[in-house]
Amino acid sequence: MIRDITIGQYYPVDSVLHRLDPRTKLFGTMVFIVSLFLADHIWSYVVATVFLAAAIRMSRVPLPFMVRGLKAIVFLLLISVSFNLFLTDGEEIFHIWILRVTKEGVRMAAFMAVRLIYLVVGSSIMTLTTTPNQLTDGLEKSLGFLKKVKVPVHEIAMIMSIALRFIPILVEETDKIMKAQMARGADFESGGLIQKAKSMVPLLVPLFISAFRRATDLAMAMEARCYHGGEGRTKMKPLRYAPRDRAAYAVFAVYLAAMVGTRVLV
Repeated sequence: MIRDITIGQYYPVDSVLHRLDPRTKLFGTMVFIVSLFLADHIWSYVVATVFLAAAIRMSRVPLPFMVRGLKAIVFLLLISVSFNLFLTDGEEIFHIWILRVTKEGVRMAAFMAVRLIYLVVGSSIMTLTTTPNQLTDGLEKSLGFLKKVKVPVHEIAMIMSIALRFIPILVEETDKIMKAQMARGADFESGGLIQKAKSMVPLLVPLFISAFRRATDLAMAMEARCYHGGEGRTKMKPLRYAPRDRAAYAVFAVYLAAMVGTRVLV
């Protein structure tokens, strides 16, 4: 389960999405997320499915690797689907004891499940095709206008980039600690929910210690190199838009127009 987390990881291949400017990918991800919350009809999700399938195809990231990240949200998915399925009023289909299943509930549950899955996969595409350094530069450039109101844009972008970079590191560290604890007789699988929660204590304590140690080492390394933020700093690879980025923005505009059109016209 720990190794199934894909958000925050980078998949190094040569693809169209990998070569896009990080600002373009950030904007496209935002458009996709907003469009999912605008979707309220089956045709809206058909358009979103086509767009997401095309993005996955162009990323050249294996689909099984990308879908593997959905295992981490199974519990959240089940809770969201159950609440929408049993607590939505409407035309009743059948009931079991005090639980009522309605047509509107089935529709809402299905849409919620697809929306959550697409949110995770769509966000994963951005991190899988963008290095942490590119993501930091893209965030800083995209939010540059906030500097006029004294918002520390560079620091915010750096924090988000470091957080994403530490996800695969902590996943690997958790896996090592779990194997070490299992070699000493720890059992993380058997027992009920409370017993499983108790068995996680020997895992969480060394994991937190390791995380704080890594954070301290990183802070000392940045201080030793006289790091003082982004003011006046130059970049070895400054961001520049290419024709493919302009084409991508045009695709985003057409996609968003199609999503709004399905909401208004259908």
